[in-house]
Amino acid sequence: MAPYASPDRAAAPPGVARRALARLARALGGGNVADRGYALVVLAAALVLPVLFGFIIVRVGAAAWPAVRAFGAGFLTSTAWDPVAGRFGALPFVVGTLASSLLALAVAFPLALGLSIFLTELAPRWLAVPVAFATDLLAAIPSVVYGLWGIFVLVPWLRVHVEQPVVARFGDAVPLLAGPAYGVSIFAAGVLLALMIVPFIAAVSREVLTAVPRTQREAALALGATRWETTWKSVLPFALPGIVGAAILGLGRALGETMAVTMVIGNRPEVPRSIFHPGYTLASVLANEFAEASGDLYLASLMAIGFILLGVTVVVNALARLLVWYVARRGRAA
Repeated sequence: MAPYASPDRAAAPPGVARRALARLARALGGGNVADRGYALVVLAAALVLPVLFGFIIVRVGAAAWPAVRAFGAGFLTSTAWDPVAGRFGALPFVVGTLASSLLALAVAFPLALGLSIFLTELAPRWLAVPVAFATDLLAAIPSVVYGLWGIFVLVPWLRVHVEQPVVARFGDAVPLLAGPAYGVSIFAAGVLLALMIVPFIAAVSREVLTAVPRTQREAALALGATRWETTWKSVLPFALPGIVGAAILGLGRALGETMAVTMVIGNRPEVPRSIFHPGYTLASVLANEFAEASGDLYLASLMAIGFILLGVTVVVNALARLLVWYVARRGRAA
């Protein structure tokens, strides 16, 4: 069960979209009653999600407007988060979200790409199928289970075997690696997120590598290239936009993760000075404080954070879709 569809189903190019609209117009304007009814039902089903998405944007934006009106652009740059005094700023949560997500991507991308290359280029079928199935199963594990495992296993192990030795060796010279080593930290959240997004990046990367024409590989092998040279110099350059799209999809998944990150990041509303310090994310503050928000401005500030998170994830996922579609179109044209 792959967590992402084939790149052939990614966003269609404008020419295909125009032809699809023309077919829809013919279906609605001609044929018998059954055909027109069928076209209307399918059209209604297709419009449900875009309409729902637009409603979410409008509703969240309207709820966030009081905070935007009160703080303006300073909401994004302020580090204050004091519900009692009525002062709110999103910068600690933006920094925590970006830091943990980018760290997760830096850890997960090499693992996922290596796994994808092994499964598509090297592994025999009897081994590739069960390994791919086991990898995809990791995406089905609930995030709260990842969080519990992170609290009781990952965080203590990282604190003793990674954070403390690194702080002792590099903490004085590199501010981003300074201590103390708390265990719950940006670093722990990034490692846990990396484990969660590896299946997503690997699944999309496998589809993209599979879309590379076989003639591309055969031509390189016929010219005397080794299997490694064929993969590195022929297959990967052709699939690079789609692989980047897979990485960005994984980044979008990491940006929106809530429960697992909330359980291991420390939930401190301050801009972290080191990756080993506790932090906070946009999703975590919503999960922790939304139920206890008292006051219109407090609630509006949380909705503004939700709107920021929504905007970031939409942009990231749209960019990934475009990149995956681009490499799929190159594969069909070759």
